[in-house]
Amino acid sequence: MCVLSPAGFERDGSRASLFVRRFFNAVLPFERSRSLPRRRVRHINRTVQGVADDSRYTDVGGRYAQALFELADEAGALALVEADLKALSRAEQDHADLRRVLASPMVSHEDKGKVLIAVADAAGCAPLTKNFLGLLAANLRAAALPAVTKAFAKLTAARRGAVAAEVTSALPLTAAQADGVAAALRQALGKDPEITTRVDPTILGGLKVRVGSRLFDSSLKSKLDHMKFALTRAP
Repeated sequence: MCVLSPAGFERDGSRASLFVRRFFNAVLPFERSRSLPRRRVRHINRTVQGVADDSRYTDVGGRYAQALFELADEAGALALVEADLKALSRAEQDHADLRRVLASPMVSHEDKGKVLIAVADAAGCAPLTKNFLGLLAANLRAAALPAVTKAFAKLTAARRGAVAAEVTSALPLTAAQADGVAAALRQALGKDPEITTRVDPTILGGLKVRVGSRLFDSSLKSKLDHMKFALTRAP
């Protein structure tokens, strides 16, 4: 089983963490020296900060997740691979250097694969998971890893008769808050929710809850945007 908590990544995966930092430090000067189109630069910056819309990877992530799900199911390793992907997703969210390497168009797919395998090796991920990460990078899809993780979670939740939900908050949820969200979703959906949490300071406050293709947005940022829109249309 892959164990990759934020603290554990720094302690047990220190070599992998150092490898990621050194690698990105090596490519960053080259990346900054490139004269990229202005629109492209803005897109890269948003992706590196972890606030880009990954909807363009949704279909790709779904196809890869389905293939991985079938392989893991045949091998009797669904729970193991699911835990690996969740841990890798937390590592990506918690470590900016890892996000930068995976999102950078200046980093080759071979090197992205090396980074992913180094992190997975340090964490003790299953061979099936490591092979999948190598394939993902070789096919130029390393940036689709978050979408793969989400789609895989939906598949495993459906197998258990539950529903997967992603909850985004400006600050980490307390245990009581997470329980409250789970209870509200259970009542609204009529099924037990399997919640994954994500922290995004840009939403300012409130929550964003995604269940399948449905998005329930009660974030402060969204409310302010609606207010600005209403004010611009006011006579």
